[in-house]
Amino acid sequence: MTINVLSQTFQSHQLVQLANEAARFLESTSKHQLPISSQFNGSGVYALYYSGKNPKYLALSGKPIYIGKAVPTGARTGTFVAREEPKLKSRLNEHARSIKQTSNLNIMDFKCKFMIIPIEMSAIISVVESVLINRYQPIWNTKIDGFGNHDPGKGRYEQAKSEWDKIHPGRAWAEKLK
Repeated sequence: MTINVLSQTFQSHQLVQLANEAARFLESTSKHQLPISSQFNGSGVYALYYSGKNPKYLALSGKPIYIGKAVPTGARTGTFVAREEPKLKSRLNEHARSIKQTSNLNIMDFKCKFMIIPIEMSAIISVVESVLINRYQPIWNTKIDGFGNHDPGKGRYEQAKSEWDKIHPGRAWAEKLK
């Protein structure tokens, strides 16, 4: 029995249009200095920008160095909580702490753009993140992996240190990695 692949393929131009509309919205937002001090709730997508003098990144010229997402509690299991939480702000400030811990980056060289996506639309967060990564090919998403990593936790430090942590040493938990 041969499977007709065309009859099994879902395509939607609406999804692509929605993701592109969201990407254009993010691009139109203003940049904010890291860390974020204002209080706000919500999940969504963000882009980090670098304006320092590190020779590895001079060619970026206003393009994002990293694109990421912050999803609402329960997103992985599809059991979202009904209240908004400061997921986006927390994730941005977690990145700011990572940058501050390095020996060769200055937090003053980093800004971000972000967009809050309401809980009822949170299913598009990963799609929008993917569209933006594909569009901009940010170096910390595509070539220097590991910036967005979390502390793997006690008993899991046998893992290899990421490329990002080799280039930008200083995160305390990453120094424990073999």
